[in-house]
Amino acid sequence: QIQLVESGGGLVQPGGSLRLSCAASGSISSIAAMNWYRQAPGKERESVAGMPSGGSATYADSVKGRFTISRDNAKNTVYLQMNSLKPEDTAVYYCNARIRDSYSGYWREYWGQGTQVTVSS
Repeated sequence: QIQLVESGGGLVQPGGSLRLSCAASGSISSIAAMNWYRQAPGKERESVAGMPSGGSATYADSVKGRFTISRDNAKNTVYLQMNSLKPEDTAVYYCNARIRDSYSGYWREYWGQGTQVTVSS
């Protein structure tokens, strides 16, 4: 069974930094895009950053210049470095990836369980 597990969330003061990690494990044949989303209380889930298997990263306008997405294909892991954090970045952050199952051969979208990021003084 394929799963995504996030880590690295927590409480940080405004202006601080956090690094989120998301590791994919299981019967993985290949991974296409790996992405980060977030959902703040009372709001819809929104895209934060995306990293295709080969290509340039994309970012939401609200995080450009502050967040950096990267991935280690050898470890099936995607990272989100978050700098200059603001209170409005407070949300549950979710990892998302499109993965091909090595048993079935099918591509499917997977989500992590989410990790809480709270920016507050």
